[in-house]
Amino acid sequence: MNALLFPGQGSQLVGMGSEFYKSFKVVKDIFSQADDKLNFPLSKIILEGPEDELQLTQNTQPAILTVSYSIYKILANEFNFSTDTCKYFAGHSLGEYSALVCSGSLDFNDALYLLHERGKQMQNAVPIGQGSMIAVLGTEISDIKNIIKETTINGVCEVANDNANGQVIISGDKESINSFRLSLEKKKIKSIPLKVSAPFHCSLMKPAATNMSKKIKETTFKKPNFEIINNVNANSEQEPDKIKKLLIDQISSTVRWRESLIYMSNNGTKNFIEIGPGKVLSGMVKRTLKNCNSFAINSITDIKSLNDKLKR
Repeated sequence: MNALLFPGQGSQLVGMGSEFYKSFKVVKDIFSQADDKLNFPLSKIILEGPEDELQLTQNTQPAILTVSYSIYKILANEFNFSTDTCKYFAGHSLGEYSALVCSGSLDFNDALYLLHERGKQMQNAVPIGQGSMIAVLGTEISDIKNIIKETTINGVCEVANDNANGQVIISGDKESINSFRLSLEKKKIKSIPLKVSAPFHCSLMKPAATNMSKKIKETTFKKPNFEIINNVNANSEQEPDKIKKLLIDQISSTVRWRESLIYMSNNGTKNFIEIGPGKVLSGMVKRTLKNCNSFAINSITDIKSLNDKLKR
């Protein structure tokens, strides 16, 4: 059984999707549709940059959706990949929107609008320079949570992403994160500051969740054609109203990606296929699951070789 995975922020790169854009009219049409919906040249930012514009959260989010959706359309329509072999679609943070679009639950135009707004709201929730995120490496999440409890923290210091075995992202206000890093240093635990513009997926994002609530609730969602694994509870969901609530909660909640992978594996998934820019999610699969395969689809060659790899 296969699962399709859709990447989130951090996978963006100037020029992503350019091979598909040059080779297929349907991709040019998708990029043009994104420009028309958002009323600015997102396609130019994706293909040519500049990088600092692509890195703006309100641009990054619809940009990754556009590339992921394009690759999915080519995989399914031009190379006749059978989605009948797939049970689950799952996306990392904003990738959950890509999963919903590709599963027939959410219209592409509506997703573009929601992600552009989501990016703006998440950016505006905390003044620039007041938030911080770090990656903690090589330590179990239970140990990390205990260290947070042991550390004297007056503000916000929370698990933002439980990505994979030995890879956990912490988010909060700068002072609290710095205090937590000192505790990690004393225990000789490695951490890396992340270049982000805001502290995502923690309680500091609640204003963004509140502001996105009405927009998400007013958007039409259909029952998806595949089971969607949501980030909030790492479980399957197909009921549109519940999906909406989970998308609202997701903004300020932990992305439970490691648990999502384990859930899909425990329910029969052997092959995980990453649809979109980069290979971040494929790496997380390898770190977390044994006896499973992961494939990243970034090029036409990747698609052509996929069926052969799945038969092995």
